[in-house]
Amino acid sequence: MNLAELTRELAERGPRRAYLLAGVEALLRDDALAALRGAVLAGSDPAFGLDRLDGGATPGELVDALNTLAVLAPRRMVVLQEPEARRGSARVLLDAVADWVDVKRTGEGASVLVVIASQPDKRARWVKAFGDAVVACDAPTAAREIAAFVRGEAERQEVSLERGVAEALAERIGPQLQLLRSEIGKLALLAGPGQAVSRAHVGAGTALAAEEPIWDLTDAIGEGRTGEALRVLARLLGAGAPPPVLLGALVSHFRRLLRVASGAEVAAPPFVRKKLASQAKRYGATRLRASLGALHETDLALKGAGALRPELALERVVLALAS
Repeated sequence: MNLAELTRELAERGPRRAYLLAGVEALLRDDALAALRGAVLAGSDPAFGLDRLDGGATPGELVDALNTLAVLAPRRMVVLQEPEARRGSARVLLDAVADWVDVKRTGEGASVLVVIASQPDKRARWVKAFGDAVVACDAPTAAREIAAFVRGEAERQEVSLERGVAEALAERIGPQLQLLRSEIGKLALLAGPGQAVSRAHVGAGTALAAEEPIWDLTDAIGEGRTGEALRVLARLLGAGAPPPVLLGALVSHFRRLLRVASGAEVAAPPFVRKKLASQAKRYGATRLRASLGALHETDLALKGAGALRPELALERVVLALAS
């Protein structure tokens, strides 16, 4: 399920006994955790109703926390962070998670278990034990998914958007959700009280933020500088850039190249349009479509469809695109 589906389920049915928040996007994980905390603790003091454990916890500590009686609230909430972090000694803890979820996910209990894992092994028994109680917390990479996030976030902030604004923001910002959230608030101030945000507001008030963090990478790829592209990618990954975010920005960039190759206009400063035109000419429309297909396959690999680690999958597609 996604964040919107989780929120709807909590409002209609209340919380289940266990959830897995899976993905690298911190904003989505934080929002999902906040929604669960509100539903489970019902406004009570977290000091009495919330336990936080990390991957170094013992199975006994986990079971004790889950079996502690609730005080001042109908239930307690136990949050376990990155249980796979300690690969050597994590097996027993993960077995305890699976055992508890298998028994408790459909029954009544005093506690709600919330496990947070950036990149859980989807083949593992403990992950499968959650069934459909897995909340996807990866940043969207497809333009339509990013636009859907923009529309949902604007609704949450009670900001009106004119037609096409969500798509314009998705194109200019890319899958940087925290930045999208702040840009919506900024554009609402620019539009003025009670006024809808227009595409003109987006053009005047929003930089091409999707390109700025990886501009060196897209330049190196688009110009065929393979070695430099791999070095820039390694720098970005070493600085902590999540692979799904980098992939999403590459998808956005190659979609724009295909639009240029097809004769369409893109909203960008003149020097950016010139650079896009040069790169689009180098590839041609046929290869650009193939490149987007390769990026789609990499997206599937990052979501667990392949055996490569995300960093290696990203390196492989950058090598292919730049060659």
